[in-house]
Amino acid sequence: MFSDDQLTQNAFLGGRLTLFQPRDGYRAGVDPVLLASVVPARAGQSVLELGCGAGAAILSLLTRVAGMQGHGVELQPDYADLACRNAALNELPLDVTCADLSTLPNALRQQRFHHVIANPPYYRSGAHSQARDMGRSVALGGDTPLATWVEVAARRLLPKGYLHIIQRTDRLPELITACEGRLGALEVLPLAARPGRAPDLVILRARKEGKSPFRLHAPQILHQGDRHTADIESYVAEIRSVLRDGAALKWPDAR
Repeated sequence: MFSDDQLTQNAFLGGRLTLFQPRDGYRAGVDPVLLASVVPARAGQSVLELGCGAGAAILSLLTRVAGMQGHGVELQPDYADLACRNAALNELPLDVTCADLSTLPNALRQQRFHHVIANPPYYRSGAHSQARDMGRSVALGGDTPLATWVEVAARRLLPKGYLHIIQRTDRLPELITACEGRLGALEVLPLAARPGRAPDLVILRARKEGKSPFRLHAPQILHQGDRHTADIESYVAEIRSVLRDGAALKWPDAR
């Protein structure tokens, strides 16, 4: 368990959400907030996050959509405890199970959810094995294949439920292959830092029992201008609204 002197307290969503994070371990940036912003959730629904860490993504979603019930799964006990602490701090309905997502306890395997979200490690196992902090090393380069993340998510979804995953663009083929025979109606939203740049990240949306054709959307641009010119915030209006106000991010040409 992290001690108080190992933590910082940080504001998200313009101060609507406050999170304790490890001072030297894995710290959430904008990616989990963007992930939470694209989920088409509504009050009365349930959401499961696989690999919830300290809770940045799922707590952002529960802040944006009141009246939902959240459940997180986290491998590392210190981070699972921190997610519980952050949920209590913000008075949000989140239960957390400390477990390997590939060997979930029986009670959780009996549950189904309207939404599953995940921000799996961006790198393959061992890519960050030399990181100074073990929590950061696991978060950036875990051992569990992306196919397992998708398989577990598909099993936990209710019929017509949605999976949303944020991941590096070069791993998109793995995600699409993993969805075959499990999830359909795949849509991909590329995230590009600036106009004219290749997207580094994508958000994949897939639906249980979905039948619609695959859709590749136009990239969502994150920053204004074609380059960084000063040490100031440069997010485009849509992204500022997500990060400051907790707004939903609408996909281009959304169905």
